[in-house]
Amino acid sequence: MMTLDAVPAVVDLPTPPFPEATTTTCLTPVMGFCLGRPFAICCFCLSCNALLSTARWERHTQVHEMTEARAVSASGGLALLQQCLRAKLQVKPEEEQEEAQFVQIDRGMVIYICFFKGATDDILPKMMSSLLNLRLCESVSGKMVSVLDLPGSVLIVPQATLGGKVKGRAMQYHNNIGKEDGKRLYDAFVSLCEKEVTSEEVTVKHGTYGNRQVLNMDTNGPYTHLMEF
Repeated sequence: MMTLDAVPAVVDLPTPPFPEATTTTCLTPVMGFCLGRPFAICCFCLSCNALLSTARWERHTQVHEMTEARAVSASGGLALLQQCLRAKLQVKPEEEQEEAQFVQIDRGMVIYICFFKGATDDILPKMMSSLLNLRLCESVSGKMVSVLDLPGSVLIVPQATLGGKVKGRAMQYHNNIGKEDGKRLYDAFVSLCEKEVTSEEVTVKHGTYGNRQVLNMDTNGPYTHLMEF
């Protein structure tokens, strides 16, 4: 078995197909899937330098893909909250004989929403309750209150780019939910938020799912929170 001292600082990855070779053991378990399993030079954990057959390399790659998929499925979506003094969102671009359409709010909160593959309606009530009732707004007296108790307004913006992952010099969005399912969940979330608001002093505005939108916002300090559901 290799020791940590035996692991080279720089590993040259071979090109498949790999020749048959003596197996070794992964020194760094990745999510418990690699522990005790023979595999080739691993571009994920770079802890071994044994060469295996193409079939074993493919199996190892599949294990890492499964691990990543399980990590994503554990999260149904992301929400990013930004306190604002005012915000204005274009929901329909200007056309030949029609002006652009906007929705806007004064002081309150902008909520960016992104859903991942595997997300269901089950997460929506918790998302709505958490986002609208968290004490993140400072009242006139200096007390921290929810946006509903402020009272303030809410602008909900669909933001698929929250689900992006870096690969090389590009961003990929393979873990995002499909467009149809995403729109259904987004519309249902907006509806829940609208039903939760009972005060005439609080309004809920929202963007259009799937459209490119232009947002102007005066932030209330660099006061941003990222929440996972």
